[in-house]
Amino acid sequence: MNGILPLWKPKGMTSHDCVMKVRKIFQTKKVGHTGTLDPDAEGVLPICIGEATKIVPFLTDTKKTYVAEVRLGIATDTLDATGKVVKQIKLDKFPDKQEIEDVLVSFQGEITQIPPMYSAVKVKGKKLYEYARKDQSVERPKRLVTIEELKLINCHRETFTIRVVCSKGTYIRTLCVDICEKLGYPAHMSKLRRTKVGSFAEEDCLTFSQIERAAEEGNRDALLLPIVRGIDHLDTFIVDEETKKRVLHGQKLPKPEKSLKTNPFAVLHQNSLLAIYEIHPQNKHVIKPVRVFRVNGKSEVK
Repeated sequence: MNGILPLWKPKGMTSHDCVMKVRKIFQTKKVGHTGTLDPDAEGVLPICIGEATKIVPFLTDTKKTYVAEVRLGIATDTLDATGKVVKQIKLDKFPDKQEIEDVLVSFQGEITQIPPMYSAVKVKGKKLYEYARKDQSVERPKRLVTIEELKLINCHRETFTIRVVCSKGTYIRTLCVDICEKLGYPAHMSKLRRTKVGSFAEEDCLTFSQIERAAEEGNRDALLLPIVRGIDHLDTFIVDEETKKRVLHGQKLPKPEKSLKTNPFAVLHQNSLLAIYEIHPQNKHVIKPVRVFRVNGKSEVK
């Protein structure tokens, strides 16, 4: 079986827990997720199965949408509600809607973030949370991320909710705390939902209870979406029957005459995904395969 399972990750499970459960339900080891969600968060987590695991890095690289609730007055060591309180103040004054919106504007576009200590970012071969658990300090690497949209949804005295559309690698916990630091308050992210990954939205997703029910009824494979759905942000190059054979053999090809809007891009034949190609880094007139998709020796068809 090959395809993408649009999972709604529940609270209380790690992304790895979800992968392990999907492996058991679909009885296959070839399963991978497309972007970690913290255990306390819920939301869209596309799971790639079979040949679809080849597109994991391309789907992970797409923009994501989150809805986050921020609580003022209480700071935690993890920057979210699961952590130990490290600072707490009495809130005599609350920021109004206009104050918050003015600060949100300053965080749109390309910004620099420092990953939280309780994260899986590696420094000197160890994950940051390993240092944090031993109360060890270490210099954290700065990273550039892009905040495409940042909107205030509602504001209720000590809490407010924001909607964020951002690039891969953005820490929403860090964003929430940085926003509140600029407002002049200690704070933490109290709730998080991921509502979109690439073209996969909340309304596309299935819960584990729905998936398990379909498996009991023998309909689990029907839940999988075609692999091409996971790379619909890439441009496409349509090839003929003869070229299809060359693609499935992983051969280099002359660069197509059509102007390609993305690099890499998808190669298709009669609506079937054959491969992902890119322009050769040493020869701009040639394209070469990055991934080739096969099901029983043939291209993926859905």
